[in-house]
Amino acid sequence: MAVRRKLITKIVEALLDENEIYMPPVDVEKIAEKCGLSVIRREVESISGFIARGEGKAVIGVNSSNALVRQRFTIAHELGHYLLHPPGAEDVHVDSGFEVRFRDDLSSQGTDMGEQEANSFAAELLMPKKFLQAEFENVGRIDLEDGNFLENLTRKYTVSNQALVFRLVNLGLLNSKL
Repeated sequence: MAVRRKLITKIVEALLDENEIYMPPVDVEKIAEKCGLSVIRREVESISGFIARGEGKAVIGVNSSNALVRQRFTIAHELGHYLLHPPGAEDVHVDSGFEVRFRDDLSSQGTDMGEQEANSFAAELLMPKKFLQAEFENVGRIDLEDGNFLENLTRKYTVSNQALVFRLVNLGLLNSKL
């Protein structure tokens, strides 16, 4: 089974339209809350975040000790799980009746299809293809040695340099031989 990229793009475009977001940075927390999720931040060890669902409620937990760009990606990633992956047998159950999915170092490796989809969703939501294509239409050739263009984009989109470069390479907007 392959990552459902067309579905992810369709869902993200609908979220951006519904929330009247036409330029970066995308207010991912506002979108999550409009989807019925609460976002809580706590300082914890070993995880970036989690999603807990049950009894008609859903909560995204985010490690507040992580950098803001990581927190934003985690919220988008967990929102992706919420919208793409209904609760199932592989989720961890805790006594309060909530199902929990944790975002940790393993999830960022993208070895699991669900994690790949959640990562793709997060990248599409935080760095929408149509926004990035518009950035490149006005630029022409990019001098990557000075790094100003990429640095400005990371600030504008409030994402990490690593996430931005990965996204640009995947979209074919940047040569993968950096």
